[in-house]
Formats: sequence, structure tokens, C-alpha cells
Amino acid sequence: MKKLFSAILVIVAAMSLSSCSYNSMVQMDENVKAKWGTVQTQYQRRSDLIPNLVEAVKGAANFEKSTLTDVINARAKATSIQVDPSKLTPESIKAYQAAQGQLSSALGRLMVVSENYPNLKTNENFLGLQAQLEGTENRITVARDDFNQAVQEFNTKIRSFPANITAKMFSFTEKGYFQAEAGSDKAPKVKF
Repeated sequence: MKKLFSAILVIVAAMSLSSCSYNSMVQMDENVKAKWGTVQTQYQRRSDLIPNLVEAVKGAANFEKSTLTDVINARAKATSIQVDPSKLTPESIKAYQAAQGQLSSALGRLMVVSENYPNLKTNENFLGLQAQLEGTENRITVARDDFNQAVQEFNTKIRSFPANITAKMFSFTEKGYFQAEAGSDKAPKVKF
């Protein structure tokens, strides 16, 4: 009789956890991790394009090296910061985003400076790389939006009753969002 009662209790507990959204929380958590992977893939694609872009610019233009050095250094810093998908805290997202923001800013300055070099603007390699970089920036934006949407769905779920009880029991915690960077509404300034 005790075994039957225990079996029924286990089945009831499993059904109640299912009704309290445990399974959907797991699915949403995995979705957030997958979306984070897509974000990282797009940032990696951008990072992979940068050395080629820098070389094309070096070969076609002769301007102050500090701009190229800034891009190279920002790329190195951006690729050195890794975020564990199981620990997508607001702080870790913010650190990752800050490093990527520095790279975006450096690339923006590089593109603005490159406008002053007519030979560079007509160079096929540079134009191709510039188009790929622009496409990558668009992909990054889409990936970040998809990630934020998945985070919103997950965070809403784990904060809603009665799912919040299950979330606390199984240590589901809020995930961090990508947010607009301070000053991102202003175009980069380039001075000669």
C-alpha cells in the first residue's frame, strides 16, 4: 500500500510541476541560450571580418594609425569577453555589450575616416567587406532583438504566479537584456 501511495504521490507531484510550468520554463531557458548563441555567432562573424577590413583600409589609405589601432584593440577586447549561456545575468550581458560597443564605436570611426579616401571608396575589396560588415551589423541587431524577446518571455514566465513558485524551487533566475548603450544616439566624431 505504501508503494502505491508513493507512486501516486510521485505522479501527482510530476503533474503539478508540469502544471506549474516547469517544462515550459526549461524550454524557455533553452530558447534563451539558443538565442544567446546566435548573438555570439553574429558578433564572431563581425570579429572575423575586421582583420580583412583593416588590411583593405591599410592597403588603400594612408591615414593616422590610431584609428586602425583602436579597431584592432577593440576587437581583441571584444573577443576576450565570453559569457556562459547558463549565467546570463544583467552584469555579464552589460560587460559583453560594453566590449562590443567599443568595437562598434571604433568601426564607426573607421568608416567615417574612410569616406575621405576616394581610392578606398572605389576599391572592390573594401566595398565588399563594407557590405558584409553592414549585413553583419543588421544580423546582430536582429539576433539581439530575438534574444531580448526570448528573455522577456522567460522573465515574464518565471515571475508569474504560480510559475514563480516552481521557478524558485528549481533556481530559475531572471536573465539580462541587451540595452541601448549610453551615447548610442550620437554619431561618432572624427577629428583630423
